[in-house]
Amino acid sequence: MKLDDLIYHTGQWLKGTGPYSNIVMSSRIRLARNLFSVPFPNKASKKDLLHVLATVQEAKDKIDYFKDATLFQMSELDSIDRQFLIERHLMSHEHSSNPEGKALIVSQEEILSVMINEEDHLRIQVMHSGLNLHETWKIIDMIDDKLSGILQYAFLNTWGYLTACPTNTGTAMRGSVMLHLPALVMTKQINKVLTAIAKLSFASRGFYGEGTQARGNFYQISNQVSLGHSEEDIIQNINGLIRQVIEQEEQARQALILQNKPMLEDKIFRSLGVIKNAHIISSQETIELLSMVRLGMDLGLVKNIDRCTINELLILIQPAHLQKIEGKKLSATARDIRRASLMREKLGGV
Repeated sequence: MKLDDLIYHTGQWLKGTGPYSNIVMSSRIRLARNLFSVPFPNKASKKDLLHVLATVQEAKDKIDYFKDATLFQMSELDSIDRQFLIERHLMSHEHSSNPEGKALIVSQEEILSVMINEEDHLRIQVMHSGLNLHETWKIIDMIDDKLSGILQYAFLNTWGYLTACPTNTGTAMRGSVMLHLPALVMTKQINKVLTAIAKLSFASRGFYGEGTQARGNFYQISNQVSLGHSEEDIIQNINGLIRQVIEQEEQARQALILQNKPMLEDKIFRSLGVIKNAHIISSQETIELLSMVRLGMDLGLVKNIDRCTINELLILIQPAHLQKIEGKKLSATARDIRRASLMREKLGGV
């Protein structure tokens, strides 16, 4: 698989399927792992990083699940290529900086990605569409077992998996769910919900996770504590919280329909009209408009557009994707023009 093969490929987590997919865009589980007796990446020498990279690559070649996966060397990718992988939620911003000695493994369906030498030696990530943490856990647990049979992890019975950041110590697991919460935003309940989430020791972040703000009414909710809790407990706690948030979003959507349906329909169809007819548009505005169209589709108001198309567009309109589609670097203005034409092509505008 080549990097360009991903441009028009729809990752499994974007399919718009699975439980509660009208509100839950994706479920993700990430495990942090480090090799025994090798300094963490922030203290490692170039020789150490290359040793980790070679060791992990050798392990990858011995595991059947990685048979169709591709390893991308960060040092061989330019800045647009690296940003492209970030936009696809396959790696972090941190992994893009100082690329020497870093790599990324990506499976054919983009269900699995493994960052090598990010904050930890390994950041293993599995993503699925909808509220699907249990199935996601089964896959990543199997992969982790296979890797641990070949690699010697840094692990202590008293502390669990040792990680570069102390907050990850223990199971070193982060479970997160991407939620689309436009009704809670429109009814001005979102801050109350996020405050309650924080009090329960969960984190809420934006569309691209840690260090990002919410865009287009999309929020990532994840556990903050992994020490002293089993993986099953963490998943159960996240699922319980997410179901409560889903219920509140559903109630807010019904309230909007019952109390002010004309206003809601006007906002949705104005959004659809703009993205079908605009000739220059920013990524921020496009995401906000797509959020409204997605809500309209989920409520049965917008016909002939499916959830997968909207999810895919949320990725395709990002700067690096537009430049990969065009096969060249584009100025900010040129990107805004190309973004508008892409929306018209995909949604049947003029």
